[in-house]
Amino acid sequence: MTRSRRGDESPLGRCSVLYYGVGHMLNDITSACWFTYLLVFLTDIGLPPRDAAIVMLAGQVADGFTTVFAGELIDRYGRFKLWHGAGSVLVAVSFSSVFGGCLPCKILGSYSSSMRTVSYSFFAAVFNIGWAATQVSHMSMVNCITLNSTSRVVLGSCRNAFTMIANLSVYAVAFVVFNINTKGSVIDVENQYRWIAYSSILIGCCFVVIFHLGTAEPRLKREAREKGHARISWTYWFNKLLYYQVAILYVLTRLVTNVSQAFLAFYVINDLQMTQSSKALVPAVIYICSFIVSVLLQEITWNRNRVKALYSCGGLLWMISGAGILFLPISMNYFMYVLSIVIGVANALIMVSGVSMQSFLVGDDLNGCAFVYGSLSFMDKILCGLALSVLESYQSSTEEVRNCHRPNFSFSVTRFGLGLVPAICALIGVLVTLTMKLPEPAFMPLMEPLLA
Repeated sequence: MTRSRRGDESPLGRCSVLYYGVGHMLNDITSACWFTYLLVFLTDIGLPPRDAAIVMLAGQVADGFTTVFAGELIDRYGRFKLWHGAGSVLVAVSFSSVFGGCLPCKILGSYSSSMRTVSYSFFAAVFNIGWAATQVSHMSMVNCITLNSTSRVVLGSCRNAFTMIANLSVYAVAFVVFNINTKGSVIDVENQYRWIAYSSILIGCCFVVIFHLGTAEPRLKREAREKGHARISWTYWFNKLLYYQVAILYVLTRLVTNVSQAFLAFYVINDLQMTQSSKALVPAVIYICSFIVSVLLQEITWNRNRVKALYSCGGLLWMISGAGILFLPISMNYFMYVLSIVIGVANALIMVSGVSMQSFLVGDDLNGCAFVYGSLSFMDKILCGLALSVLESYQSSTEEVRNCHRPNFSFSVTRFGLGLVPAICALIGVLVTLTMKLPEPAFMPLMEPLLA
């Protein structure tokens, strides 16, 4: 082994891991708003559920195609930080317009359902284009920062821990806003979510600055190009069975987390008839537990069997949670906080291990890593968008639910979306995991334990 390669496989220090980990905070904090509150917000301001589903789908489709485009250009030219910075600017500028009211409606003086749908769909698409550019550049950096496999897993785990902090930040702001500014008219609703959006952008941008100041442009990809290593063709990945297994697993993992997050607010308010503040408290419990587990996972020395075992444990916990959500009656709505703890642990296990399997797939093939992350994200965004669009199109509007009598227990689209769909995806994910044959790289512990 050459001296250069030994240096590239040396474990990363604590600061390097933390600087990288904060780089996705703006994406994560706006994503929390997107999946938790977008559909609630659109239906609260009077948009029909089907039109709200169109807005969500428009953003997901734009996101999906951008991931492939961005991945291809990053593989060709590199410049991770440039893509990350440009995407972050686009996210910050456009996100306020998603929750900031219908600007074209005000300009044109028309507030028809069609005009609002087109307006929100446009800004949702622009926001997701920036989001995708930031995501692909940040995720694909992992393999070009270090060749040390444990450090790669720890980078992903730290990123996931800060994802939980980002989500908690959103729900802390939302809890304050929902308690101080009680909603009445459409203007009040727009003001609530506008404050949440602006606060999210401010917090996220602070961490983007920290990331760019503390993280250098990865040199491994540049060195690979300088040594004349050819860019890896797409067909190289398409001929690998592991690519399809990891793709299925990643998409199922994202379906579990995104679909459940999108229907959580509807479930606690409409199906369990909990207080408005529960829209912030229940998700907060989930992400506190996920954060704790994500930090603990950073102290583990990883191998292929441990990654598969932890994913299977997370999938099993989600199946148990899904059954509880599906049959939980209103009279026992307090039990949702217990289920939130289980969901939080499950989410951390499947996200950290699921994303880590992408690093196993890429290995040392650095000149094709961005395509891998981009293509998997493409499938994730398109399928998540379609799933949410189909489920939301059958959803009753918030006003209809409020005005009808609800029995102590009844099946609904929300229960299926939050309980049944994630549980089935988790089950399939576990079955796929059991069939995978991951490579066994050389693992080294961290230079400095993050909990020291």
